[in-house]
Amino acid sequence: MRLAGLATAGTVVEMKRVGKPSTSQQVGVSVALLLVDLMVIAWLLYGYGMTGWADSYDESNPPDAPQVARQSMCFLVGGAVVTGGGLLALGWRISGIVQLLLLGGGAGVFALFTAQ
Repeated sequence: MRLAGLATAGTVVEMKRVGKPSTSQQVGVSVALLLVDLMVIAWLLYGYGMTGWADSYDESNPPDAPQVARQSMCFLVGGAVVTGGGLLALGWRISGIVQLLLLGGGAGVFALFTAQ
């Protein structure tokens, strides 16, 4: 393969095939996504708590907090499937498993909140 203007006479240009990501790359991506996931879960918990607080002042209507918990659960399940499944499909096993466990666990917590 010849690259115009980049290779000089006698220079060998080698194309390296990209393999699976290293463990350190996967751990780095997992930590970054972990922080983002925790912020999203905290924001959803805040919204659920605010809705529950508002429900306590409006006892004449049915509570809205279970509906908010159900929406949050669906959001987290969708996020787990898209990000975790996508990372697993790309070969990023550690990051994909962390996403599935964390977002799936968050969805499980919100599933418990819908039972109230």
